[in-house]
Amino acid sequence: MVRRIFWITVLLGVISWVPLALLWRQQQVRHRAPRMQIMPDMDKQPKYRGQRPNAVFADGRADRRPPQGTVARGAAMTDPHFSTGRVNGEWADALPMTATESLMRRGQERFEIFCAPCHGLSGEGDGAVAKRADKLQEGTWTPPTSLLDDVVLARPAGHLFNTITHGIRSMPPYGAQIPEHDRWAIVAYVRALQRSQRTTIEDVPPDARPSLR
Repeated sequence: MVRRIFWITVLLGVISWVPLALLWRQQQVRHRAPRMQIMPDMDKQPKYRGQRPNAVFADGRADRRPPQGTVARGAAMTDPHFSTGRVNGEWADALPMTATESLMRRGQERFEIFCAPCHGLSGEGDGAVAKRADKLQEGTWTPPTSLLDDVVLARPAGHLFNTITHGIRSMPPYGAQIPEHDRWAIVAYVRALQRSQRTTIEDVPPDARPSLR
């Protein structure tokens, strides 16, 4: 009797592993039909796929037109000055925010990350990437423009913002990597960098001028 109970217990133990073995096989072996899913996680549900008919609507289409006046996510522009750098269709010459110390520090940080590798910390176009490319002399490198050139100095702030966003000539766009606020922070810092290299004695407070002379 004891021996019979022992073998029955062993048999039941073996049988209990069969469902687990079948589940493991369903998950590991490739089949033409969809594999078994214990937890479907909404993989199978009634729905209409794109470009399929749908008798619920009068036009018979499953795809619905967006409501009139809607815009794509992230495409809404509440302030064109902030989003495009333009005011009344023209490049804005001023920042859309106040140039605070925190904005300048943020701009300097972002400039050193994204711009300095090519334009250099001074903005003269002597960054590490530019120096390395110039040393290789492969004939495919276009030297970056100095941010201190008269041509760049004459560009409005909105134009610089647009250049960062969409790129210009051989410079790639950085709109996907740098948020709009940080782009303006970079513009603010570039303006400060340009001003620092074009200062005159008139820019110094009168009471400090004698010490410089």
